[in-house]
Amino acid sequence: MKPLVSVVTVAYNSEKTIAATIESVLEQTYPNVEYFIIDGKSKDKTVELAESYRNRFDKKGYIYHIVSEPDQGIYDAMNKGIRLATGDIIGLINSDDWYEPTAVEKTVQTMQRENCDITFGDIILHRSNGGIIRKRAKLGKIETSRYWNHPTMFVKADVYKAFPFPCIGIHDDYTAYLAMKKAGKKIVTIPHVLAHFKMGGTSNRRSLKMSLQRIKDRYSCYQYNGYSKWYLFECIIMEAAKFVLG
Repeated sequence: MKPLVSVVTVAYNSEKTIAATIESVLEQTYPNVEYFIIDGKSKDKTVELAESYRNRFDKKGYIYHIVSEPDQGIYDAMNKGIRLATGDIIGLINSDDWYEPTAVEKTVQTMQRENCDITFGDIILHRSNGGIIRKRAKLGKIETSRYWNHPTMFVKADVYKAFPFPCIGIHDDYTAYLAMKKAGKKIVTIPHVLAHFKMGGTSNRRSLKMSLQRIKDRYSCYQYNGYSKWYLFECIIMEAAKFVLG
């Protein structure tokens, strides 16, 4: 029996973008998937749109859950999805991003071959001007998020459940990843594009005020995990790159 992979999508008023995300899960080549949509009580037609896919998930043989209730923000909702997941492996894909068809299959193959706890791969960043950037996955000697791609990350369920998002800022995903890495969890990168990410959201908007706030939030990830104060410079460099790329 192939491992069950749980995929979680957090959504709020996402009717304009979530279809591509859902379709990308339906198009997976891997046969054993459980899919959760964790909706924050949307006021638009997000839930209605998600419900319209139920028959297709049944025909595919995938387990499909839609939960719609108020939450305390994106990471609180992600924690909820992780708690509810019954799979052996968990991946998180946001409601304006999408997977490559072989993302789950390549992940399971890598995890079984390498006996690792965490994997992530390359990602295509879609700029607001129509351009694209391939952001490669890499494990460097110096810790940095410039080679880490959360939409492509899959984690063994027991590890994700042991390291919930702390809900302290917009980079909680990186905070949790650093905590897992610091705890000695085995991480392997996959040299293939696994997902696509639309730039231009909260983590990419151009303004000096928001840039300074993101530097503070990113640096808090390192502080939370006991890293050196020198990592403040890494945060400044990352934010400067975002400001240039848009």
